[in-house]
Amino acid sequence: MTTALRPTATAAARVVDAVKTYGAGDTEVRALDGVSVDFPAGRFTAIMGPSGSGKSTLMHCAAGLDTLTSGSAFIGGTDLSGLDDRALTLLRRERVGFVFQAFNLLPTLTVAENITLPLDLAGQRGDREWIDALVDTVGLRDRLHHRPAELSGGQQQRVAVARAFAGRPDVVFADEPTGNLDSRAGEEVLRLLGSTVRRTARTVVMVTHDPVAAAHADEVLFLADGRLVDRMPDPTAERVLDRLKAFDAPGVRS
Repeated sequence: MTTALRPTATAAARVVDAVKTYGAGDTEVRALDGVSVDFPAGRFTAIMGPSGSGKSTLMHCAAGLDTLTSGSAFIGGTDLSGLDDRALTLLRRERVGFVFQAFNLLPTLTVAENITLPLDLAGQRGDREWIDALVDTVGLRDRLHHRPAELSGGQQQRVAVARAFAGRPDVVFADEPTGNLDSRAGEEVLRLLGSTVRRTARTVVMVTHDPVAAAHADEVLFLADGRLVDRMPDPTAERVLDRLKAFDAPGVRS
């Protein structure tokens, strides 16, 4: 079943007729094949699909980390294709947050310094009350003067989550954020992402291969062969797993 999601005025990010190809001629690979989808503001959306389905490509293009071959990507009402490199860099800095599988913390900085690093690099003071509330949300009040090497993996990823939200971005993109964590730490980070969305009315878009991780989202989008093929509101790990198994079932076409 092919399901196109209509862009709405309340989308924090969206893509319209998104096509992304790599290579040319006989070696051309179509990673995205006419995808239109919106990521609603104030919601936690997960993107899933088999290996090579285009889920990471979709996230990277929606976030302005990569460019589309054709179609459009928007952050709020801003069309990313109309921005030059400098403007795109500023938009990512001011309106987009990122959480990656690798924590990407600077080892010489304290937790507090890592959290405010993007703001410091931009020469911005930030909203101290907001950042203070984030510190409590991620549960790091007693770790602010520690350095990354003194933290567990789960604690380091919580620092990365706080850093991603520190500038009040329109949307936070998370690429396999629990990939380097054990199940317990991963569960803590996923609960943190969900609670941050609810407490702060921010938007999270997460790429994951894990049905348990996807179950923390408000909705799961499924990609296959570069196309949006299904969506699942109020997901459970069992329902997500069953849907993923259907991709591999003999005779089943997405």
